Amino acid sequence: MKTLLTTCLAILISSISFAQKPDKVLARVKYNFVHVRDTTQKNNPYTENMLLVIGKNASAFTSLDRLERELDLPKAKRAPGSPFKPINAVDIYFFAKENKLVSRERFMNAYYLIDEPSQQINWKITKDTLSFNGVHCKKAITTFKGRNWIAWYAPELPFQSGPWKLNGLPGLIIQANDDKNEVQFLFNGIDNLKKENLSAEQLELAKEYDKSFFFSNEIALQKDAKATTRTEFDKIMDLFKKDPKGFIAAESGVPRANVLIGGSTTGVSHSTINNPIELPEKK
Repeated sequence: MKTLLTTCLAILISSISFAQKPDKVLARVKYNFVHVRDTTQKNNPYTENMLLVIGKNASAFTSLDRLERELDLPKAKRAPGSPFKPINAVDIYFFAKENKLVSRERFMNAYYLIDEPSQQINWKITKDTLSFNGVHCKKAITTFKGRNWIAWYAPELPFQSGPWKLNGLPGLIIQANDDKNEVQFLFNGIDNLKKENLSAEQLELAKEYDKSFFFSNEIALQKDAKATTRTEFDKIMDLFKKDPKGFIAAESGVPRANVLIGGSTTGVSHSTINNPIELPEKK
């Protein structure tokens, strides 16, 4: 196991380089993420607050709940004895000009930048229109990653980005869902970065947010993260899932009997995922 682990971890650090230049942040969009992970628990979907940071060319999609927990904000703290909510640990970067996706994931106390296979989304724009909190939007549909998607985008906001891996429309994607409503990204407001009208309490909170690079002035890939491919990273994840204790013992040097793996719960288990966002492609 030790030899296999050493070989696999060495493979992760590839010769891939990400040369995208930092992009100035122009706005931040909030979404309520709703996902029926377990089809036997359709009335208890997983929910999470997400954040899309957008610039002229680049965007970064991340978990707002996770950022607030990492910043140790009062609103993110849970009462003693209350359920511990799992959070999304994957960040997705999109570079419009290059049509390039890069995922940032943490594994064994290290961050990895994963080069995702690029895929042009074939959108069909319809005549339907709708407004979300005063933002005028047009409707587009597509089949992507095994699901039929409905997206509402704002032509007046000339960004090609959107939540998750949805992108490529002539306007910011404000809201999106699959046709079964098993996965939803619900619009929850836009921050135009202007702080002159904020209250003293809001300004103080803004200072806390500024400690995260997702609230900095630029969108940039983490410089000290290791670059790899999705194929190689998934090989390591498969090895870890087959024997988590053995994997950790081999990597850390801690005897297998002393390796403890704890569980977490929200009252409704979200560990069962029989309905992932990405499904087999329809033929």
